[in-house]
Amino acid sequence: MTCAACVRRVENALNSIEGVREANVNLATGRATIIHEPRWGGLAQLSRVIADQGYEFLGEIQDDLPDPIEASRIEELRDLKIKVTVGAILSVIIFFGSMQHWFPFLHSIPRQALLVAMFVLTAPAVFWVGSRFFTGTYKAALQKTSDMNTLVAVGALSAYGYSAAATFFPQFFTVAGFMPHIYYDAAAMIVTLILLGRLLEAQAKSKTSSAIKNLMNLKPKTARLIKDNREIEIRVEDVRVDDMVIVKPGEQIPVDGVVLSGESTVDESMLTGESMPVNKEKGQKVFAATMNKTGSFTFRATGVGAQTALAQIIRMVEEAQGSKAPVQRLADKIASVFVPAVFVIAMVTFAVWYFIPSETNFSRALINFVSVLVIACPCALGLATPTAIMVGTGLGAQSGILIKGGETLEKAGKLSAVVFDKTGTLTRGEHSVTDVVTTTDYDERQVLAYAAALEKKSEHPLAQAILKKAQAEAITVDDVDQFTALSGMGIRALLADKPCLAGNRFFMESEGVNLARLNQEAEKLTGEGKTVIYIAVEKQAIGLVALADEPKASAKKTIDILRRSGLKVIMITGDNIGTARAIGGRLGIGQVLADVLPGSKADEIKKLQTSGEVVAMVGDGINDAPALAAADVGIAIGAGTDVAIEAGDITLIRDDLLGVPEAIRLSQATMRVIRQNLFWAFFYNVAGIPIAAGVLYPFFGILLNPEYAAAAMALSSVSVVGNSLRLRRVWKKKKQQGPTLD
Repeated sequence: MTCAACVRRVENALNSIEGVREANVNLATGRATIIHEPRWGGLAQLSRVIADQGYEFLGEIQDDLPDPIEASRIEELRDLKIKVTVGAILSVIIFFGSMQHWFPFLHSIPRQALLVAMFVLTAPAVFWVGSRFFTGTYKAALQKTSDMNTLVAVGALSAYGYSAAATFFPQFFTVAGFMPHIYYDAAAMIVTLILLGRLLEAQAKSKTSSAIKNLMNLKPKTARLIKDNREIEIRVEDVRVDDMVIVKPGEQIPVDGVVLSGESTVDESMLTGESMPVNKEKGQKVFAATMNKTGSFTFRATGVGAQTALAQIIRMVEEAQGSKAPVQRLADKIASVFVPAVFVIAMVTFAVWYFIPSETNFSRALINFVSVLVIACPCALGLATPTAIMVGTGLGAQSGILIKGGETLEKAGKLSAVVFDKTGTLTRGEHSVTDVVTTTDYDERQVLAYAAALEKKSEHPLAQAILKKAQAEAITVDDVDQFTALSGMGIRALLADKPCLAGNRFFMESEGVNLARLNQEAEKLTGEGKTVIYIAVEKQAIGLVALADEPKASAKKTIDILRRSGLKVIMITGDNIGTARAIGGRLGIGQVLADVLPGSKADEIKKLQTSGEVVAMVGDGINDAPALAAADVGIAIGAGTDVAIEAGDITLIRDDLLGVPEAIRLSQATMRVIRQNLFWAFFYNVAGIPIAAGVLYPFFGILLNPEYAAAAMALSSVSVVGNSLRLRRVWKKKKQQGPTLD
């Protein structure tokens, strides 16, 4: 495919296949993404309709097979380099012959002999070097349509045919009353310059997909398995789920798995963008292509081949790069009528220049006709969106941000409100001891020792938090007798033959424990959204332990960045209003939606949308999935559940909330580049075609030779791809400045 008109034609053909619901064709990647019903025409019909349109079907992308497009692209680059080189050499020789009067060493050669020589030399320059244009024109003609190939082929053929007629039948022109000019150099240079543009464009496009190539190159080649108490090295493709794998320092982890024994630190930066190595020990997950740093460990394989996290990331990015942003639809509509409109303008240009001047000038009319044809460029329109999306989603993948497609990018750039789930998203999702309050008779370690002993046999998450705190303080935890747990109330047990209690206010009061000395502190802690557990020995209150689900380290900074950028920040939670406001106050969130049941979160999102907000929802749990799907942009925390990640439009691989403003900023930067590309693509054609037609001549005496028109057309496509690649440099600079949305 060569231009937006090609994309339109292939998409229409694919959408005509029985059972196809949607077909998206990407000019930059040369791929089509097809969504179809279970019963559909199949690959055979797909191949047939593509061939009928004059294009080649390279096959279906499969994880375990080489990418056929990559092989085709390498072959195309080699062919382009050869033909551009030959075209350039022939063009220079033909230019010398055309400008014979400039070069004294050519003066002795008869003019007619030189014209015949140029006729012969220009033939391979036009028909062999530019063969793709004529082949494309022929295939388009069979379908009763036209595309960019048609413009170039007709332009080059017109210049060559006119020059050939002037060479062999000069009397035809002299009878008409004017001396014919020859444009062999124009015909050769048109083809060569446009082909040079294709070469530069192909090289630039290969850079836009470098992020995916880098991810693919990370795949390890071998794995070391433990079988029958000995180590064997096999190809990574031969590893199966539940195999025992051993990894030593400095080696890549070959597949996804769970650590069985040993411990180490692992560099996961290629997967998450996080530069600090992560500690791994028994029971923790490890991922393919990450780098083991310090120790050795064995793990059980849980994800191999296409099921590894790396393979799924590559697939998500490829799908995103094959998508379209809604802003591209205008360019697609224009592309469908672009080439016929250019032909009409070129014919009108020829007629005006032939009939209106006082002296008939066929030569000038023809040259302006050719200039209009070759300066028109639907390529830039076709490349404006996909190249930027490819670069943007690739950069996101390298930073641990997976963006599902162009539509998500466009919506993320228009957000007005961001809604955060509380538990597990803004907070760590697990309680920890924040305060220990005592009466005058006991110190903090004694109260914590009693609390840990009473909670030792409990499986409640709060009990585990208290035991963890006691362990961190190196407190010995004694055993208790006659342990009784009362659901929703507390614990009753004997410790050193003393009756002890641990529980909430209602439980203590029902047991006749006087809490007067702890009331003031308890009310203060409860007001901060903390859970209070009272401890009593022999019916006397000795202290209390306060616990809270603490905010993540990055939560406050993330909220500040979003608020400074003008976005409305909202927290949604099933907690009571007091706890919710306490957490919201600590983080600087003014609007809190509390007492919201899991099934009602999506309804709250819809209410915000009804009020005119463009909403992003940030969540991590199964109960967040409906809200993530209902939001304009769902942002799933990668440490969360698979269901939440599947429902989200953006996935943050690392459990770091600073990825939220980073994802929004990347979306905004990508959309800026897309809008710039589309503006310059439209502006180029709106300005270039009239100049080629000669509208400036009556005022400034400016006319455009076909060689300059061809160079301008070639550069327009290269400039669009180059502007997309500029996003890399802009993004790198912004990342160095820190996580802001300014």
